[in-house]
Amino acid sequence: MNGSRFISNFFKAYDVSHLFFIPVILPKSLAEIDKNTNIKRVMTHSEKAAVYMADGYARASGKPGICMAQKVGAANIAAGLKDAFLACSPVIAITGGPSLGSRNRNTYQEIDDLSMFKSVTKSSIRIDDVSQMAESLRQAFRVSTTGKPGPSHIEIPGQTGEEIEDNDVNEDLIIEKEFTKFPAYRMTPAETIIEKAANKLADAKKPIIVAGGGARSSGAGKELIAFAEKYSIPVATSLNGKDVFPGNHKLAVGIPGLYSNTSANKAILSSDLVFFIGSQTGSQLTLDWKIPKTGSKVMQLDIDPSEIGKHYPVEVGMVGDARTTLEILNQKMKRVNNLSKDSWLNEISKFNSDWKKEIADHSISENVPIRPERLCKEITNMLPDNSIVVSDTGHSGIWSGTMIELNGNSQDYLRAAGSLGWGLPATIGAKAACPERPVIGFTGDGGFWYHMSEIETAVRWNINAVIVVNNNSSLNQEIGVNARAYGGKLTHNHGDLWKFTEVNFKNVAESMGAKGLRVENPKNLSLAFEEAFSSNQTCVIDVVTDQLAFPPKPWTGE
Repeated sequence: MNGSRFISNFFKAYDVSHLFFIPVILPKSLAEIDKNTNIKRVMTHSEKAAVYMADGYARASGKPGICMAQKVGAANIAAGLKDAFLACSPVIAITGGPSLGSRNRNTYQEIDDLSMFKSVTKSSIRIDDVSQMAESLRQAFRVSTTGKPGPSHIEIPGQTGEEIEDNDVNEDLIIEKEFTKFPAYRMTPAETIIEKAANKLADAKKPIIVAGGGARSSGAGKELIAFAEKYSIPVATSLNGKDVFPGNHKLAVGIPGLYSNTSANKAILSSDLVFFIGSQTGSQLTLDWKIPKTGSKVMQLDIDPSEIGKHYPVEVGMVGDARTTLEILNQKMKRVNNLSKDSWLNEISKFNSDWKKEIADHSISENVPIRPERLCKEITNMLPDNSIVVSDTGHSGIWSGTMIELNGNSQDYLRAAGSLGWGLPATIGAKAACPERPVIGFTGDGGFWYHMSEIETAVRWNINAVIVVNNNSSLNQEIGVNARAYGGKLTHNHGDLWKFTEVNFKNVAESMGAKGLRVENPKNLSLAFEEAFSSNQTCVIDVVTDQLAFPPKPWTGE
């Protein structure tokens, strides 16, 4: 078969359901896909949005997300992959590139893009001939779904990849089904290491678990709950691991670090053994490595050996899959007296109750403009059991991560690893992956402006997600930064650096064919959510919120 037919058959065999792309890339292959498969070819309005959609798709489905662009758009693809790389998400990017005959000849739009991908992918390769395509595609899926998941990139010859489409592929279609989802392999540590970890946990009087994105990627939620309950161990989660432990569970303490619940920071600083599971122990989660403090007793379980002891020397380090290792560890823990944990659990209960008191007034506030805490409380109250919450970064990550509780058995939470504007296209990608599930995106107006045009993409493809815009007509997270820059007081034209024009996003959404709702009074929030989810349309809920509302500062004990 020729290259275009091979690519079509390959994606079909690897259970790909959506491709997110900017034209023109592999046009003959996309035509073959239309004729011979049910794969949806989602044309977006920018390369970064295509990457973010593929990222949301991957995180929601557990399958690699595919994005593509021609040679001139490759730099934008690389920029978009930064978030997927930071979040360990298996996105596979395909871009056009220079052909052998055109390199170094000032060919139209030619630049060497390959080096841009090295820092944002697990694997980035250039192929020069169609004979390399089959092996390269298989390797991309293999690399992205094994070990710590992450992006892969293939540069194909020709501005639009045209040089591989007409030539014949002289090999059979090899299908490696194990690499169509992640994790492809489940490794476990040596039994002696697991036994050592079990003994350390058994000896601890005030242990705590911090579960990260690796626990989520492993699908370790049920095993984590069973383990924590059996041995009465409180659980904190990173933002990327938020959905692996129910927010209303008596052992849950919330999110630690910078974007944090006070209860989680207090619990970790009060513990005598911190057990990180699938966490990179980065600066945001640990508040620049202050939570836990340097010198604290730490254990770590991670699929990536390079993460073990990277920031904290460990009592025990286990390299393995979170779900499978927790199952074995559960069997090895035989000598724990849960009655001895009563005082520790009483402390945890007080930390949680104090946190709820801290935010209680704002959570039920009737103020106009609306407090974001009240918005998050209403979202918690209306979320269906099988819903997916997709959050932008910045204040959106703080509000949604710390104040929207996921209490259902199968609720998911996806959040930007750092790229403002990720939320809207990622929400569309998540809904494309899971059309039968309610999907709600949470972003601010600052994030919404980035890729607002993708509302049209969602409408065009009947991707009926609900997008909540926390609209305060500003980037109000920057107020403190600019106050300091102006010498401690906002003066002169400071608003140039953080204020936007007031815009009614209900009208904007309706102009693109979506349903639009605008909420200015907190009493109308629940009705708006009910209307949005029952509409079976792409829907934007424009919630007018207090421009001077700020989350609580992270608690450090100082």
